[in-house]
Amino acid sequence: MNFLEEIKRRRTFGIISHPDAGKTTLTEKLLLFGGAIQEAGAVKSNKIKKAATSDFMEIERQRGISVATSVLAFLYKDKKINILDTPGHKDFAEDTYRTLTAVDSVIVVIDVAKGVEEQTEKLVSVCRMRNIPIIVFINKLDREGKDAFDLLDEVEQKLGLTTVPLSFPIGMGYDFKGIYNLWNDTVRLFVSESKTTVGKSSLIKSLSEPILKSSIGESAKDRLEEELELVREVYPSFDRDTYLSGQQHPVFFGSALNNFGVQELLDCFVDIAPTPQPKTSEERTISPQEDAFSGFVFKIHANMDPKHRDRLAFIKVVSGTFARNVPYLHVRHNKKLKFSSPNAFFADKKEIVDVSYPGDIVGLHDTGNFKIGDTLTSGEQIHFKGIPSFSPEHFRYINNADPMKAKQLSKGIDQLMDEGVAQLFTLELNGRKIVGTVGALQFDVIQYRLEHEYGAICNYENLNVHKACWLEVQPNSESDFIDFKQAKAKFLAIDKQGQLVFLADSAFTLQMTQSKYPGIIFHATSEF
Repeated sequence: MNFLEEIKRRRTFGIISHPDAGKTTLTEKLLLFGGAIQEAGAVKSNKIKKAATSDFMEIERQRGISVATSVLAFLYKDKKINILDTPGHKDFAEDTYRTLTAVDSVIVVIDVAKGVEEQTEKLVSVCRMRNIPIIVFINKLDREGKDAFDLLDEVEQKLGLTTVPLSFPIGMGYDFKGIYNLWNDTVRLFVSESKTTVGKSSLIKSLSEPILKSSIGESAKDRLEEELELVREVYPSFDRDTYLSGQQHPVFFGSALNNFGVQELLDCFVDIAPTPQPKTSEERTISPQEDAFSGFVFKIHANMDPKHRDRLAFIKVVSGTFARNVPYLHVRHNKKLKFSSPNAFFADKKEIVDVSYPGDIVGLHDTGNFKIGDTLTSGEQIHFKGIPSFSPEHFRYINNADPMKAKQLSKGIDQLMDEGVAQLFTLELNGRKIVGTVGALQFDVIQYRLEHEYGAICNYENLNVHKACWLEVQPNSESDFIDFKQAKAKFLAIDKQGQLVFLADSAFTLQMTQSKYPGIIFHATSEF
């Protein structure tokens, strides 16, 4: 198979949602229908809760939430599918925002009973800013929930999407009978069955088949026909080009836990989802079809395998091919590196790959060379538009609770901060370390991982900081800057990249400081 055909086979997408909408379960079921796994794990079986395949960190199994982005791949209908399962919890939103730079499309999961929730709105707004094609999957149809038309209205109003139903439910909750697939004019009847394997479900080839009326009843069939007539009148016809430009959004209904509606979603997805897309760099736009390799780091994960203390940098291949044992230019360091064991992923299973193509995600063993946003190329100086660090919302001093483990603590903090789990600031005045996070739950994750992965014990001390601001000094404002540094010495810290940061203790302090020192610009993100 040649290079261009390999690119056309790739589909790289992310799954996003509010917590508990069923995102990780849907990921599992896509793997199940794709034949990548034989049995799903996210169900209670013999009173033992098997962990979901994509939740491989111990703390994720304990809390039942995803706290890191998992990368999974499988083959389906000769297409190479790369899934990035993201955390739904708002405390880990930054990891999700970074992941969205590496996907070509997304599937948004919505709970049928709760409808559109806060975190879904934030994530979809990020996708819409980047014109990422979106498919909506309305989940948990086997439970009592909102009316299908009400949900479609809510998706349009709250998320600003132009919906096009490509499947439609027959009943809901206790009355749930199945799904009509508008994409290929078939009806799949709901059969409550094994939730861990792909079971049999009855497929009816068209609405006119006599068996449909006897299976679901005359009133349900009449209602379905009325609703479908309304769907065809109210909603536009599906147009793939409009979907790919981010202007139209297909909607599917189903129950991921019951393996229902997932097949319809997957079959349509491989047909309509975009192949790898061009990516903008500071210098120019890079096309996937270019021969020269380029890619960027969107995630770093330490201790994927706690037994080996390994650290992996996840790279999205943008153009060309990435090959084993070939030297590539690390643009920020301006030095050549080669990699003897690049990894492809299937959840917590990794395998060494010889060649990767645009759209693929490659894991590279990292000894500290990479940080998030780094670019690798065949030689060209390219800087992909980066992944900024946002000002954290929670700040605490981090203290060593075991003086004998100072070295382990220092190494652990260093590596976890490189992952982007949180941000580290060192006070200029006394060298005390401060951890800043987007959500309070991240402090528990850091504490847990430091102890279980590095053998280091830490505790926290509260710190009153409103916002971290990165500083930009205007031309001819050096005297202003000197005065500022003297007056605000106890509020100044250095971030992990060596940039000076002002830790304002209140919105009022920040406002007064900005007006007093007009020659300094205060930025809420680290890239400006």
